[in-house]
Amino acid sequence: MRPEDSFVGQPVRSLQTMLRVLAKDDPHLPTVVPDGIYGPETMQAVSAFQRRCGLPATGVTDQATWDKIVHDYDHAEVRQNPAAPVHVTMDAGKVFKAGDTSPYLYLLQSMLKVLSQEYANLEEPPYTGCLDPGTSEALAAFQLLAGLPPTGELDKVTWKYLANHFTQAADRISRSC
Repeated sequence: MRPEDSFVGQPVRSLQTMLRVLAKDDPHLPTVVPDGIYGPETMQAVSAFQRRCGLPATGVTDQATWDKIVHDYDHAEVRQNPAAPVHVTMDAGKVFKAGDTSPYLYLLQSMLKVLSQEYANLEEPPYTGCLDPGTSEALAAFQLLAGLPPTGELDKVTWKYLANHFTQAADRISRSC
C-alpha cells in the first residue's frame, strides 16, 4: 500500500477543488491548490474541515468525510455562483391574445412591471396570468416603444424584445439599489 501523501490523480484534484470552494465560503478553512497530490496541505485542509464538522480529524478522506465535503460543496456552489437563468421558449407560431391565460403571462406581467419603472409611459399591469385589458394596453405601449406593431398580443418577436429590455432594466435597477 502506498503512503497517503503519494495519492495522485483526478479524485484528489476533485477533492481539492471542493475544499478550495469551501474555503471561499469559510475563512477558517485553509485554501489548497488543486494539484492532484494528497500532500500535507490537503491533509491539513481535510483535518480542518473534519474539525469544523465534528468528524474525527485524521486528515484522511474517509467515506463520511467525502460525503460531508460533497454535501457542503453543493451548498457552497449555490451560494457562490450566480443563480441559474430561466429559459422560456415560445413556439414560433404561438400568439397570446386577449383573454388567454398562461403561466407565461405572469412572467410577462412581471417584466412589464419592471419596465414600467424604467419607462414613464408604460403602465404597470395587474398580476392575473391573463392577457386582460390592462396587460394588453401595457404590452401595446411597450411594443410601440420597441418599434413593433402595437397589437397588445404576445408573440415570439415581442417576447424576445421584452426579454432583452427586461434584462437591461433589471440590471440597472439592481445596481441602483
